[in-house]
Amino acid sequence: MAEPSEYELAAWRDIQQFKGRPLSAALRRAGEGVSNGAAALGRRATTYLENHPGAQSVVSRGRGIAAKGASAIGAGARKAAGVVPTSAADWSGSALGSMQRTVAKISRAGLSPKRVVELHQKRGHDVTKLSDLRRLDLEKIHAVRGRALSWYYPATAAVSGMGAGLVISGGELATAVSGGAAAAPSGGAIVSAFAGDAAIVIGLASRAVGHVSLLYGYDPEEPAEKLFVLSVVNAGTAASVGAKNAAFADISRLTQALVRGKTWKVLNDSVVARIAGRFAEAFGHTLTKKGLGKVVPVAGILVGGTINWTTLEGIVDTAEMAYRRRFLLEKYPQLLADEPIDAFVVEDTDDPNDVVYDGFNVLDELAVEGGPDLR
Repeated sequence: MAEPSEYELAAWRDIQQFKGRPLSAALRRAGEGVSNGAAALGRRATTYLENHPGAQSVVSRGRGIAAKGASAIGAGARKAAGVVPTSAADWSGSALGSMQRTVAKISRAGLSPKRVVELHQKRGHDVTKLSDLRRLDLEKIHAVRGRALSWYYPATAAVSGMGAGLVISGGELATAVSGGAAAAPSGGAIVSAFAGDAAIVIGLASRAVGHVSLLYGYDPEEPAEKLFVLSVVNAGTAASVGAKNAAFADISRLTQALVRGKTWKVLNDSVVARIAGRFAEAFGHTLTKKGLGKVVPVAGILVGGTINWTTLEGIVDTAEMAYRRRFLLEKYPQLLADEPIDAFVVEDTDDPNDVVYDGFNVLDELAVEGGPDLR
């Protein structure tokens, strides 16, 4: 039985310590804190101003703008709460249809197995087809991968989030400064901004994971790979400890099944498409809840960019871990015996609400659709 190189053993040890990036987690929590506090802050500020009509007349123009800005937070939060989807089931009709079309377009464009093979051939690696990559040393895989992937997708998502924040909160800021209601964004503009941003983020997420899969020698267009891609995106976006643990368990079970070479006749594109559609609904709802801080004037732009950056960064990091682990286990199945039983269990949290499972379960959905039951 072949033995891993020193480079591969070091990579395997890194996988066992995978917990995500602490700074990104802190930034994500900060952004979500602004989102969670936006509506409450707006309600308190608006109530105060309504109960103290003379307040704005005794402060300077600068403070008057700030007071109107606080009122705009309340108005913006109430408007957003009234028009954005409030549950996964509400992501329907034209908004969801647009989202799914955008996802399909973004996630497939430009990803080429042939291009990846050519990059390896230019470096003198003995490969003729994509699957040949899976017998190379991991060091050669990483030499072709480079580092741009780690920031390109998060940066692109951040631009989208900042744009959505500008659309949603920019009009509220103009309203605060000018006092003119005409500047405020309409309900339709808010819905379009939230839905459009969610579509771009999930499209970038699917593309980023598909990109990583190609770099490790797996074709993301195959039905089984599409399911694996979806499970990785799900793990990378899981919010609570319970959801993360369930999502990583899905990845682990799928990895073991695929490493053993299992194929499923019942697993086809239509089954995966239905699961992906329901995931898009759940993801859209989650991203909207996280992004309610976009209604805050000026800060909403930063919140939108921060949340989108950390979301894609978490997905790319999870994809790297999941495909690297699968790559090594396929070459060296003996490594599984050395893996700690709690390798990917997320540590407990002091927040009792954080351990509650509130996520999307890919393998449950697969069983419901009549696919193989891997639970």
